Amino acid sequence: MTDADLGDFDPLSTGEDGIEDESGSDSSEPADTPETETDEFETVSLEPQGTDSGIGTICVSQGLRVATDSDETNLRAYVTAENRSSIRLGSYVLASYPDGERLFCQIAGLEYAQQYHTDDATEIHARRAMRGNGFDPDAEADYKFVAELEPIAVLYNDRSEPSSANSGTSSADDGELKRRMTDRVPKPQTVISQATDTEEIKTGLKMPENGVFLGHLSVGGEKVRTNTSPPTIDYRLKDDYEAGDPLVFRHTLIAGGTGSGKTHGAKNILRQYLADERRYPMTDGRTVNPAVVQFDPQDEYAQMHDDNPDLDTEFARRLEREGLAYGGHEETTAFVPKVGTSSYAAGHHRAEQVEFTIPFSMCRERPWLVSGGSLNDNQYGALTYLISRFFNQYGAGGSYREFKSFLDDPALREELDESGRVHEATYDAVRRRVFGFDAVFDQDARPITELIDSFVAPGQLSVVPTYHINDSRATEAVVLALSSLLIDQKLSNDPDYDRIKETPLILGMDEAHNFLTDADSVQARKVIQKFTEAAKQGRKERLGLFLITQDPQDIDDAVFKQINTTVVLNLGDEDAIKSVNIPSDLESKVPYMEKGQMVVYSPDNSEPVELIGLSTCLTRHGRD
Repeated sequence: MTDADLGDFDPLSTGEDGIEDESGSDSSEPADTPETETDEFETVSLEPQGTDSGIGTICVSQGLRVATDSDETNLRAYVTAENRSSIRLGSYVLASYPDGERLFCQIAGLEYAQQYHTDDATEIHARRAMRGNGFDPDAEADYKFVAELEPIAVLYNDRSEPSSANSGTSSADDGELKRRMTDRVPKPQTVISQATDTEEIKTGLKMPENGVFLGHLSVGGEKVRTNTSPPTIDYRLKDDYEAGDPLVFRHTLIAGGTGSGKTHGAKNILRQYLADERRYPMTDGRTVNPAVVQFDPQDEYAQMHDDNPDLDTEFARRLEREGLAYGGHEETTAFVPKVGTSSYAAGHHRAEQVEFTIPFSMCRERPWLVSGGSLNDNQYGALTYLISRFFNQYGAGGSYREFKSFLDDPALREELDESGRVHEATYDAVRRRVFGFDAVFDQDARPITELIDSFVAPGQLSVVPTYHINDSRATEAVVLALSSLLIDQKLSNDPDYDRIKETPLILGMDEAHNFLTDADSVQARKVIQKFTEAAKQGRKERLGLFLITQDPQDIDDAVFKQINTTVVLNLGDEDAIKSVNIPSDLESKVPYMEKGQMVVYSPDNSEPVELIGLSTCLTRHGRD
């Protein structure tokens, strides 16, 4: 029989005339049936009674097991037909135990499976679907839709503790909602339901109630919706000592490619740290607003002085309801390094501008600042000796120009070679590398060492733009000179500048990969060593590193290992994605994330989660 012979014949239909029973009557006519059953039999209805609750049930068709090894856990749920279109990978669900405790899970896999032993891969099924524009919704129940569940925690009410003020489904008598590791297997046929209560979701994911806002919890690029008000779930970083150390002093890394929204997101986070109410206790009993010093290679952060004209009244009300700081930060100053003949023109912000220079005296304790190339250990030792001898001879005010003249003395070169102190070849190598910094040191501006009280001030954002500097070596010298000065004073037991020591400090560095890269040169090792010490002691000294990069794989491991909070936006490079060391299920999402979507990995704050940042920058952003 050909296709033409088939015509409109449907082999799965019942035909036009119905089906006759054995007596020959037409099945389309209703049969005579008694209205009531005899007393010998009881009437049983096969129709479901009542209203369905949840989205499905735990099934045991392939086993039901929870184990300490996640690879050995087998937890699956059957999802009913009417609920299937609303289920997504990553969605959060709950399964209740008989005693009221709940298993909090995330959907880790979804699949259709055969419900009956039939073959739907046939010409008839395919053509029927093609002629009917795809899958027949009425046939949904012919297939099993199974969700693989990844258990995250068991939620329970601790009746020894008072209930949270923000409890959702729990009454005040139920006690505080808490979480523990998964230690029970749910019963077969346990109803599963989508998690829609803010308190349950936050507790299940170990998310703090208060802190510094990063974004809203999301799944697959869509915000998680709840039955509470507001209908979204805010994600915050711990920021007080009662909940543990503020995570700002355990360091943050923001990684994202060009156009991913990392600067937009960084501004929004920094704006929260600059809020008037953000204060940290110091060892002397004072509570102090943090100072923020931000190195800015693209000249974008000084805009935080100004309001965002695109932030409308309605959006502002939403921000106020969620307790977020917004609007330009008036205490923003651009500290502009004077480098040679370069000039800084900032027509896109109204922040105050203060020009400064790097005094050569800073090289007395940091000889690596004046190295223009790689030095081996012998050469670095010679440089250290020469700088020490120079300052002993010229005093603390010795200039870079005087240092060059000092090295040009042939008698000094001969003396050191004959004494065996510095070989003449080593001397020449050092001399070549320290020349070429005339545009960096001792320029016609106030030394930064005379501006410390205005450079580091509680509640102030001090931006150091370097976009106007054309020489990369000069840029590196400026950034490393200032950052090392701040770190040294923070870690010192006998600081020269009490203002730095006594002020909580957030040290922000955009394009951090340019300064903290792994390298073999001795000066690079000195820089990495300094930042590693800062990262290790930052918690105690109220010093937080806030690093921003598009090439996280280039940041030295010694620094990277000290980062507690990693915020990852879209990254297209496979090596970059691997380097941020986030869980594999979230890692696979990174290349497909849209602008503003992010993954947050902060083990001391929460489970790894996906977020959506604010669509509007809280301060001015962009050159328009």
